[in-house]
Formats: sequence, structure tokens, C-alpha cells
Amino acid sequence: METLKRSLLLSLALVPFLLAATPARATPLSLTLSSPFQYGGPGELVTFNATVTNTTGAVVFLNGDDFSLNGPLTLDDSSFLNNFPLSLGALGSYTGVLFTVDVPLGTAAGLYTGNFDITGGADSSAADVLASTNFDVYVTPEPSSILLLGSGLIIGLVVLGGPFRRQLNG
Repeated sequence: METLKRSLLLSLALVPFLLAATPARATPLSLTLSSPFQYGGPGELVTFNATVTNTTGAVVFLNGDDFSLNGPLTLDDSSFLNNFPLSLGALGSYTGVLFTVDVPLGTAAGLYTGNFDITGGADSSAADVLASTNFDVYVTPEPSSILLLGSGLIIGLVVLGGPFRRQLNG
């Protein structure tokens, strides 16, 4: 009986904390990149296409964006700002180039990660995050590096292979 009383008191003590928790808010837009993982070499421009869908029964204004990306890569959001509609009607959608990523010459090979948010809301001055997506750019080695590595391997095999060939023939 004592255990039952303690359990009941503990349950009642937790109720205010559970009621005070903030409910999760669903984002009003669905943002889907056609290819969230892409490859690009130094000196190349990588293009990210997306479909944005209004999942609500009301008009949603697309007022801006926010993004982050590991350097030295740079993101150009002018495709979103210039080409996407200013608003999406109820259950409306739009597909197009969302942004591009520039891979500067001399960028080290490896994985670079980023995040893109669309901001807006119920009117043209709202700045809520409406949708968010992560993306990755894998920078491939420069072609000159691959050529240099390949020629080094060939020269190494010729130089190291010469003495072995002489021993076999000799």
C-alpha cells in the first residue's frame, strides 16, 4: 500500500512538468531536395534543385532564407530569392533551383555539410522558419592531383620494377 501511495504522489508531482512542456510545432512547408548529396570538383558550381510544398490550408509567404555551409565553399541563394514565388497558396507547390554552391579552386577533397532554411509565415513580414533541409557536397580531388598521383605511381613501378626484371632475365 505504501508503494502505491508513493507512486501516486510521484505521478501527481510530474503532472505540472508534463503540462508545461511546449508542444511540437509542425512546419507549414515541405522542402525536398532532389539530390541532397552531390559531388563537385574545385572550380565547379553544384546546383541544388528542390520542391517546396505548402502543407497547410492557408497562404504562406516565403520571405527569405538562412543557411550555413562549411568553408571554403560558398552558397549563392539568388535562385531562391529571384525565382521562387513570394507566397504559396493552400497546398500549392513549386519546383526549381533552390541554390548553388561554388567550390573554389584549391579546395581540399572531402565532405562539406550545410543547412538551408526558408523563412516567412502568415504575412509578408513574418520571419519564422517554415522549412529546413540539410545537404552535403563531396569535393573530389582536382584532376591535376589525380594525374600527378597516377604518373608518380607509373614512374615508381618502372624505377622499382627495373631491378626485378634484370634479376629474372639475368
